[in-house]
Amino acid sequence: MTGLLPYLLTAVLYAALGAYFWRTRWHAEGSRAHATGQPAMWEKFAALAPLVMHTLLLQQSLFSGGGINLGVGNALSAIIWLTVLIYWLANFRYPLEGLQTPILAIATVVVMLPVLMPESYHLPNTEPTALLAHVLVAILAYSLFTIAALHASLMAVFERRLHGGGLSTGGLTQFPPLLTMEKLLFNILWAGFVLLTLALGSGILFSEQLFGQPLKFSHFTSHKTVFAILSWLIYGTLLGGRLIYGWRGRTAIRWTIAGFAMLFLAYIGSKFVLEIILHR
Repeated sequence: MTGLLPYLLTAVLYAALGAYFWRTRWHAEGSRAHATGQPAMWEKFAALAPLVMHTLLLQQSLFSGGGINLGVGNALSAIIWLTVLIYWLANFRYPLEGLQTPILAIATVVVMLPVLMPESYHLPNTEPTALLAHVLVAILAYSLFTIAALHASLMAVFERRLHGGGLSTGGLTQFPPLLTMEKLLFNILWAGFVLLTLALGSGILFSEQLFGQPLKFSHFTSHKTVFAILSWLIYGTLLGGRLIYGWRGRTAIRWTIAGFAMLFLAYIGSKFVLEIILHR
């Protein structure tokens, strides 16, 4: 699969599905039409077609030219691919069809980034299994926190409409109760926190074995490390507050989004400055 056409086709499929779920889950008339009964079987499997195409495109762009190419476009594409995959799997357990609208809308744009932002960043020493595991764990952690941030944002919209009395007239009627959504949010946060801890620990303690050189605190790498640690502290505080003080609701939403903002600055912000602005 080469050229622009496969990327455009994948983006169109994502966009079409996102539009469908918006009409049937967010739009008032569509949500009332689907207010009863279980989702159709094809709806549960609908995302599989663009997901498979995205997988092939991502494999091609990530492993082109030898090693692992983690340029900004590829990194973001890998993150949203894992986000769609994890959500698609969770969709068989939780009634979260409505969440597909924002996820697919983001995927529509991000799947095109390897073409629109072709800057490359090949990791050195990519053959050792330890490095591959480190990269996979880091991307998976980021994807889980991406899902958590999207999920928290959706909870905020749901809560605002619920308290404003606009839930029944504005759609979102098929969404699970807030307590169910909150339970899923913290399950995602715990899994992401464990993986982020592993990623940070392996990156700091085994930098020389993983990357071929000891950890160096240059101007940009220090900022990246600081933001990543700040994110870890924010998520750790939130999970500790949940266990000790029973934090929930708006408090959980705010801390979740704050932690994701730090993580975004750590992994994507530094890459954007280095590759797009400084062309390194």
